[in-house]
Amino acid sequence: MHLVVASGNAHKTAEIRRILGDLVTSVEDLSAHPEIKEIQETGATFEENAVIKALETGRALGDGAWILSDDSGLEVDALGGKPGVYSARYSGAGASDADNRVKLLEKMAGIDGEENSRSARFRCAMVLARGGQKIAVFEGALEGVIANAEKGEQGFGYDSLFIPEGYSETFGQLPPEVKNSMSHRGRALEKFKLWLARQDLPNENGCSNHVGNQKKAEWET
Repeated sequence: MHLVVASGNAHKTAEIRRILGDLVTSVEDLSAHPEIKEIQETGATFEENAVIKALETGRALGDGAWILSDDSGLEVDALGGKPGVYSARYSGAGASDADNRVKLLEKMAGIDGEENSRSARFRCAMVLARGGQKIAVFEGALEGVIANAEKGEQGFGYDSLFIPEGYSETFGQLPPEVKNSMSHRGRALEKFKLWLARQDLPNENGCSNHVGNQKKAEWET
């Protein structure tokens, strides 16, 4: 399987490539397809946005392309689940990761002391599509808390602010292999790997394809 990740985020693609390893022939993203314009994420949930990105990318690349889309973000309980689906653009259109972290710390100022008052989770929805159809959905989530200040330089996004459950370090401090072993994206990809191991995938000539017969509900957890 040659996999196209429906994203221009090089960090995200690198994580996916690292976790999948040699289970797929190759992994590329939309940086290799500049003809595909920015896809508007208008969904109300991570899965809805992932479906939008997967199907639009698939339509642009043709029926033979395997598309894996990812929509993920941070949900902070004290903020009513925000930034949620707006995680990448929390501080506005064109926001940088640093801008978003600054805004989050500002919103969290003064939220201290009470048990679980800084509780949060990373959530991820991945959609596999081909031929204009959604084939399967894989989800992952990881609980944790928001740190009082940025710590560490590993990772991207909100990693330097998120302390995963059971740890005292942020994702920004933990080695990538530790993060990938438990992250929301890693957990979704583990489900994808299980799905992949059970498929008799078509070759370049389109032979031996029973993917469409897979019950999607088995993988939507």
